[in-house]
Amino acid sequence: MATKKAAKKKPAAKKAVKKVAKKAAAKKTVKKAAKKATAKKAVKKVAKKAAARKAVKKTAKKAVKKVAKKATAKKAAKKTAKKAVRKVAKKAGAKKAVKKVAKKSAAKKAVKKTAKKAVRKVAKKAGAKKAVRKVAKKATAKKASAKKAVKKVAKRKPAVRKKKAAPVALPATPAPLI
Repeated sequence: MATKKAAKKKPAAKKAVKKVAKKAAAKKTVKKAAKKATAKKAVKKVAKKAAARKAVKKTAKKAVKKVAKKATAKKAAKKTAKKAVRKVAKKAGAKKAVKKVAKKSAAKKAVKKTAKKAVRKVAKKAGAKKAVRKVAKKATAKKASAKKAVKKVAKRKPAVRKKKAAPVALPATPAPLI
């Protein structure tokens, strides 16, 4: 207030006040501008940091994806390996089964062969028995027919039946047994 009053009285003082006021205003604007500039710089810095973070995140994601891909590839490889192992195992199992079946069939064949041989042997024996029986029958038939013939002859000639062979005289001293 005092300065304004003095200014009213003295025009030189007015000028001085205006100058001071201008300087003060200029300083304020400079400060504002400086603040804005620093604010901008700060914003830029933050923005840069954010961008850097984003970039880091992106690269991290990419790295994770790569690792994931590798992991999936490994899993796939393991799966295929397992499948291959299973296939091989199946083939091996099949081979074993085939071998077993082959062994069984071979054993069966051997059994059949031995059975056939046994049957042949039995058949031979049976055949031999039959032959023996036939021969025996024939022999008995012959004997029977011979007996019949003797009986017939005996019936026809009773003298033959009655006649007895003369007793043979035995020596008084028995022969020494050798």
